[in-house]
Amino acid sequence: MAMMNVSTYAFVMVASRLLGKEGYGALAASINLLLVISVGALGLQATAARRISAEPEHVGQIEDSILRVTYRAAAALGLILTLLSPVIQRVLNLEHLGTALVIAACAVPLTLTGGLAGILQGERRWAALGLLYLMTGVPRLVIGSLLIAWRPTELWSLLGVAISFCAPVVVGFWALRNRRRPHVAHPAHTGMALLKESIRNGQALFAFFALSSVDIIVARNVMPNDESGLYAGGLILTKAMLFLPQFVVIVAFPSMATGSERRRALVVSLSLVATLGTVGTLAAWALSGIAIRFVGGDDFAAVEPRLWVFAILGTLLSMIQLLVYSVLARQGKRSVYVVWLALVALVGLGLTADSVLSLVTIVVLVDVALLVVLLAISAWFLREGASATEETVPAGVPQ
Repeated sequence: MAMMNVSTYAFVMVASRLLGKEGYGALAASINLLLVISVGALGLQATAARRISAEPEHVGQIEDSILRVTYRAAAALGLILTLLSPVIQRVLNLEHLGTALVIAACAVPLTLTGGLAGILQGERRWAALGLLYLMTGVPRLVIGSLLIAWRPTELWSLLGVAISFCAPVVVGFWALRNRRRPHVAHPAHTGMALLKESIRNGQALFAFFALSSVDIIVARNVMPNDESGLYAGGLILTKAMLFLPQFVVIVAFPSMATGSERRRALVVSLSLVATLGTVGTLAAWALSGIAIRFVGGDDFAAVEPRLWVFAILGTLLSMIQLLVYSVLARQGKRSVYVVWLALVALVGLGLTADSVLSLVTIVVLVDVALLVVLLAISAWFLREGASATEETVPAGVPQ
């Protein structure tokens, strides 16, 4: 996963340098939308991983059910986004409708990857899952960079991303070529039951990824293209800080889905993410001259003094993401409402911003408030001896 993140980050650096501020701003907005679209895949992944971890005796049935749901979800999402491509083009302020159609095409392999990864994660097959993640990053760097060097436009840069998304699908199918067959069908693991849970998980993750991605869309609507490009450059560091500890979330989630391990897994994971974030933020502050080279070089020099703020933002988002996955692991149904409230607040306040500094400050303050609330809720449910099921909590207490 570290190699995946380095490869992904390297692709972003290549793209920002070859496309320039305006071209990269369009690519960044498209990739952020893909992050939001990927919540369907992540919902499927979380469902598969949680159920297999909690009930390994039904792994064969869960695998079959999750794959059937994955195939149908991938086809449906691709079709819906194709129909919405004119809307996507307008909202993201893209030059070509073809770019929006490529975004729709990306949804199919993205969703397939989610279901395949969830099975491997639930079975804790870390080597196969690691290879899948590796093939998520390296092909993007190679194929995407070659296409941008050949045709430095938003359309061709995103086309390279779309082609690279097929590689992890191939790896996933290869790793699961000898799947276990179900012996006894359990009514709790039917395709419909897994679909309902995946939708619940997906809407929670949609709220998080919308929260972590909507600011660039706001920036492109309240600032000139040049300024929004600078903001997108700062977000390169934010995304690096968000995805740097991604391995913590992936490895901890099966343990958080197991009642006896849940509390310790969350405490240790939060501590590790906070430590990595602190180190990264201090490095961005003390070595901003070096950090700006990784962001995009001289074209983005104006954002250099604020890079440490973007690093803080990435750390906050990483901790919030971990807490959201903790909610999914215990199948909480009401805690996610505060994420939606934070999203509404961010958009409303963000539309009043008129500069890079004002917008990033608003986003950081909203995320700090959200983190505090989620920490308080998690402390309530994970206190010693407390039950994490909704049926046992007092009425009116959010889960």
